Amino acid sequence: MTDPHWTPKMVAVYLEQAADTMRRLPPVKVQGHASSWPPIVRDFWEAYGWDETRVRLGPPSAAAIDQMDVTLLWLRWLEPDDARLVWKRANGRHWKVIAHEYGIDRTTAWRRWMYALVVIAARLNACSNVATPARATSGRGSGMVAR
Repeated sequence: MTDPHWTPKMVAVYLEQAADTMRRLPPVKVQGHASSWPPIVRDFWEAYGWDETRVRLGPPSAAAIDQMDVTLLWLRWLEPDDARLVWKRANGRHWKVIAHEYGIDRTTAWRRWMYALVVIAARLNACSNVATPARATSGRGSGMVAR
């Protein structure tokens, strides 16, 4: 039986999961600015619509953060422009917006994205220390977190 190999589609899924994990991380806030005044308690008719409500998913699990860290290291194997293009696409940017930012056609942007995914998949298949998706374990030094 042959071992499963990384495909560009699998790489794209892992990158999208990493982008989702990064979105779910808590926001970075400036520390040290505080007030000694108690918060103002508003009545419903005063508070309704005062602030925008932001609904966020819960924080990511520790395993998801570890997987995100491993996945983000893959972008170092690419040229900086290609890495930015892949990351923008993983964040759900539309091809039209990406093509406009790079000053290229949508088809060219897709080709560069696909080439970058193939490069990552080839490097993952060539690395012996990176676990394949079916053999992924969460042990120390395995290189990947189990799904």
